[in-house]
Amino acid sequence: MHAVTVTEPGGPEALVWAEVADPRAAAGEVLLDVAATAVNRADVLQRQGRYPPPPGAPPYPGLECAGTVAALGEGVVGWEVGQQACALLAGGGYAQKVAVPASQLLPVPAGVDLVTAATLPEAACTVWSNLVMEAGLTAGQVLLVHGGASGIGTMAIQVGRALGARVAVTAGSQRKLRRCAELGAEVLVSYREDDFVTVVRERTGGADVVLDVVGGPYLGRNLDVLAPDGTLVVIGLQGGTRAELDLGRLLAKRARVVGTTLRARPVEQKARIVAEVVTHVWPMLERGLVRPVVDRVLPLPEVSQAHRALEAGEHVGKIALVVP
Repeated sequence: MHAVTVTEPGGPEALVWAEVADPRAAAGEVLLDVAATAVNRADVLQRQGRYPPPPGAPPYPGLECAGTVAALGEGVVGWEVGQQACALLAGGGYAQKVAVPASQLLPVPAGVDLVTAATLPEAACTVWSNLVMEAGLTAGQVLLVHGGASGIGTMAIQVGRALGARVAVTAGSQRKLRRCAELGAEVLVSYREDDFVTVVRERTGGADVVLDVVGGPYLGRNLDVLAPDGTLVVIGLQGGTRAELDLGRLLAKRARVVGTTLRARPVEQKARIVAEVVTHVWPMLERGLVRPVVDRVLPLPEVSQAHRALEAGEHVGKIALVVP
């Protein structure tokens, strides 16, 4: 088969479409013929040599895909060869075939085509596990999403609204903020022009849940914007890894700061998240409460172009890659 390999850590030109060995489905795994995958920020970090795949994962980037079941490993039940599915992966989505634990397969939501389905697992699992399973977001609360126009952000806005929350977002341009508004965001903050702490507190009184991809530089301000008993969930470190935290302010607000990743979680944890997503998020998609946001679709061998677009911040939502 062919897959996208990383010749050595570097820029988008380090991604090479090359012939590699075929994977096989081990016990408890399913082999997928991949129809499409999608680009995530973690893929960029892996290409740069800053986020290696966890032990046992394929060496190729790609944290999600959709395709057709090609073979079943020993002990797999509930799936049949020829069925279509999408999958949450620890790696290997940038390839023509991938082996994945059966518990990380998801049915393709009704009304969603296979290419679009490839853009859903990572964002849906990240958003549901953090907003609901970690932070306990409920109707009537205020959710602040940093990077609202990203793949994670566009999913978080819609899931938050479907749960009955008021949603505030930050983004880098008015064009992106307009798209966030179309998805249901109520409070729109340009991080280039305004202070999100001031705007969100004036409009809502404070955020009950903050979903943050920036990290260090936003830590103090995220604490400032939190309402009493609020939760800050840090899922990315795009701005840096270090900051000082005033523990007195943390205690005074009875706040929680949670740091999570998804890729390296044990299979058992991922299985629970996937099951909850199928139970709760897939019906939102099928009822039209949440809709996929796909910025563009490119052939997988042109993945370097997709990475350049992601790093330049040109996209809103996800970038899909079709496998030849």
